[in-house]
Amino acid sequence: MNILANDSLLTMVIPVSLEEDILDFLLLHPRWAGGFSIIAAQGMGQGARLHSAMELVQGRSARKLVLIAGVHADLQRLIEALAREMPVPEVEYWISPLLASGRLA
Repeated sequence: MNILANDSLLTMVIPVSLEEDILDFLLLHPRWAGGFSIIAAQGMGQGARLHSAMELVQGRSARKLVLIAGVHADLQRLIEALAREMPVPEVEYWISPLLASGRLA
């Protein structure tokens, strides 16, 4: 169990096609990803890879955002392990400082 306070937020933008594989990976690594949220999103712009006919027509691609609050070093280890397991250029991530987190009760 990690006793350090969460100081960072990992955001991953993943293709819908990889959702189950990545979520399975996260569930196998509770030390690095004790809990997380998944949000439906759409990718647009120069970096967006459009695969289906509908995505080509709309100009945007279906994505999921995975949000994980944790300790920076653990989140970095998680990204490194995930990159070794699934080296997919369509998975984008960033780690941001987390100023506060907690529960209301």
